[in-house]
Amino acid sequence: MPFRPILLASLLLALPVSALADPCVAPLPGPSTTFSGVVRYIGDGDSLCVSRSSDPQTWVEVRLGDFSAPELHDAGGARAKAMLKALTYGQYLVCRAGRQSYDRVVARCQLNGAGVGDLLRRNGAVEGGN
Repeated sequence: MPFRPILLASLLLALPVSALADPCVAPLPGPSTTFSGVVRYIGDGDSLCVSRSSDPQTWVEVRLGDFSAPELHDAGGARAKAMLKALTYGQYLVCRAGRQSYDRVVARCQLNGAGVGDLLRRNGAVEGGN
């Protein structure tokens, strides 16, 4: 039987594709709870994970409550993520929990006493997400 590229492509498309799992799986703090830790992971331009431990089971996923970045697939999304990473990755944040949004907590976080959203804007980050 001759090689059939269409058949091969169809078979490959039918295989399951595993998505990268979100590494931040700690229970979320309740509203008005203060929590803190080192930024261990950057999800996009307005979400990150903080923890006092390197164990991903303790990483709390945070959606910044004072900044809304473009989505990763939108114009400016990759740049927003890079800016958040440059500003916060490996840094110690103090956060105040608000409401829960999906599998993360919306929180206002501070770096050395300054709001992360304010710092992003001061460094030229553009808002524009949902």
